[in-house]
This record gives sequence, C-alpha cells and structure tokens, in this order.
Amino acid sequence: MKVKVLGASHEVGRSGFLVSCDGTNFLLDYGVMFGKRGMPPQYPLHVKPKDVDSVIITHAHLDHSGNVPSLFVSRNTDVFATPPTFDLSQLLIEDMLKIEKGFHQFDLPEVNNMMRNAKEIGYKQKISRSNASFELRESGHVLGGSTVIVESENKRLFYTGDINPRGSRILREADLDIGKIDLLITESTYSQTEQMPRKESEEGLIEFANEVVDRKGILFIPSFSVERSQEIACVLKNAKFKHKIIMDGMALKVNEIMFHYPEYLKDPKLFADSINGTTSIRNQRERKKALEEPCVVISPAGMLVGGNAVYYLQQLSFDNKNGIALVSYQGDGTPGKKLLETGKVSTRGHDIKVSAEVKQFEFSGHGDRNDLFDLIKNIKGNPKVLTVHGDSDSCIKFAEEITEKFDLEAHSPQANEIVEV
Repeated sequence: MKVKVLGASHEVGRSGFLVSCDGTNFLLDYGVMFGKRGMPPQYPLHVKPKDVDSVIITHAHLDHSGNVPSLFVSRNTDVFATPPTFDLSQLLIEDMLKIEKGFHQFDLPEVNNMMRNAKEIGYKQKISRSNASFELRESGHVLGGSTVIVESENKRLFYTGDINPRGSRILREADLDIGKIDLLITESTYSQTEQMPRKESEEGLIEFANEVVDRKGILFIPSFSVERSQEIACVLKNAKFKHKIIMDGMALKVNEIMFHYPEYLKDPKLFADSINGTTSIRNQRERKKALEEPCVVISPAGMLVGGNAVYYLQQLSFDNKNGIALVSYQGDGTPGKKLLETGKVSTRGHDIKVSAEVKQFEFSGHGDRNDLFDLIKNIKGNPKVLTVHGDSDSCIKFAEEITEKFDLEAHSPQANEIVEV
C-alpha cells in the first residue's frame, strides 16, 4: 500500500491523499485552500481522473471537498460519502462558485456531474474494489463527517480527516474502535493547543449573552454556517436562554439539510427544539426589524468575511450596549482576526474602533492536543504516522512528540512524498 501526499502538508487546506493498493487507487479528499484577498485559490497536486478508481470525501468542508468537481471536467469516476456530506458539499461548493465566479477550473456542470456519480454510503459499510476495500467511521466533526479505513494486502490505513473525538452538543463522539492499524494519517490542527473545556466555553457564552441582553443590547455571534451556528443555538436552548434568538444567512439552508438526517444527530429532539425556537431572517426588511429589540443574532460568516455578518457588524459595532462573541476559528488576515487583535473593523475604507464588547470563546470542531494523544495511545498495532493538516510547526512538533512518547515512526510529509507500508 502506497500513499502519495497531494496536499495538507505543513498547512491547513487543500487536503488530498492518493492511496494505491496493488493497482486500485482511492483518492481521500480533494479540497481547496483559499488565497489571500484577490488571490486565486490553491489546489492539491494534480491527479489524472483516469487514475482514480474511487473518490472518498470525509466531510463537506471546502478544504476537503471543494476541488472534487475538477475530476469531472473530462470524465467520470465514483464518489463516495455519507448522504449529508453530499448535500452539504453541494451547497458549499455552489456558494464558493457564486462568490468566486471565474476563479475555479470548473463550474456548475461539473458539480452536477459529481452529484450524478455520487454513491451514498453509511458508516461501517465496507466497499470493495478489486483486492482493496474501504469504510467510513463517525468522526464527531460535522454532520455526516467521517474518518476512513482502507484495507489491502493485509495492511490497514486509518485517515482521521478532521476529527473531534469528544463530539459536541449535536454530534456523537468519534468511533475509534478501529482495530489494528499499519499507517495513520492524522490531522495536527490543534496538536500544540490545549483547548478550554467545552463546559467552560458554554458557561462563559451564556453568561455573556445574558449580560448583553439584560443591558438592552444585542449580542452578535458570527458563526460558521455548517455546525457551529446550529451548535450555538443548541447551547443557548440547553441553558434555557429566555431571550429571542435569530438565525440568518446560509445557516438556514444548513438547518434544512440537518433536519433531513436526524439519525446523524446525537440528540435530534434538542436540535429540533433549538432550531424551531429561533427566528429565521429571510430578507433585509426582517433583518432591520429584528435589530429593534434586544436579542442574540447567529449569522455567518464565522470570520466576518462577507455574508450577512458584515451588515450586523456595521449595525452593532458602535454601541457599547452590544456585544460580539467570536466562537469560530479566526484565520490570519481575516476581519475577525483583526477585530480580536486591534479592536477595530474596516468600514467604507476606514478602520474604526469598535465600542461593542468583544469576547472570544473556544468551540472548535477539532480535537485538541490531549484528544489527539489519546487517539494515538489507544490505536492498536505499531503504525507509521503521518502528521498533516496543521501549520508547519504543529505538524513537525507533533510528529516529534509522537516518536518520543509512543516510540512510533512518525513524520510530517512534504507534498508529493510517497509513503509505503
């Protein structure tokens, strides 16, 4: 079994791994990485579609799914994922194409072709191709999100994709009953970080929400449309938050998809009660009216890059009664990161000091350092380990620590590197 690293090497983005099993080739993820503002996106290393027997998408986030349609420009291949992953991937990819018109090497016809070749599978459903097979397991990261086990020639590979062993209010914990492994490809995103316990984050957010609304202000919570927006609504509902909660933007479309798949949710009733207890905002008139009274606003984009978040930011930033709760990862160069570091937002070409109270709360969908070490400690066998999907420091240090702690052969691969077991 050989693995060629196509992306996510020393970086978070454009994930892609080509697994060759004695003539059968599985492509695990094929994502994009967005460039700095105005710059074109970056893709994993090119693979010829004719060389791929099956594509496996671990989950819908664009850094894992966003470049899959490029495989359908000139020919077809089978694509496997869970049903929610296909629905969410299509939504996110079509939105990406709308926002970045002309930036990508494919368009809607290729997305439609991808969906025509979609093969929906469930967790633990083994798919065989020649003398190789693969199956998906629950990852705890997003709705329908998966890890992948590949088997061939008495060798077994485990690819974490993005994983959250603890799960969340919405998702069950990851399924880590995976047996003996010969090669582990693990994400390293937060391998150098110990996150605040989720209970503390939830309590802090609830306290802040009550403080802001009690002083007749509005709390704005910019959130990722997939999972984070819905989780925040569930956290508020679970705490019996008594005030009005509004939801806006693409999160509303994601809500509809999630309602279709109750079997993928940890607590379908909590989810339904939480979402049904919010007010959906569908147009600008409703948006303006909603801000006439104290409330909580949950709206994408999580890093304040575009979306209806820009409107709420401009309306709410300059009144000290209001609050802004950042609950999503804030990437370098984003307006959210700028707000955290400088307390300023750009509006009409000028940087203006924000008067609203700004706080950050950790609600990551990824496992942290302790989770990842626990995962490795409990894996059976003596696997080689590849550390990917993290910044360069995280990937390199994580590999060194794995070797030191567990006496396993671990390293952080370069793009285009081939690893054999």
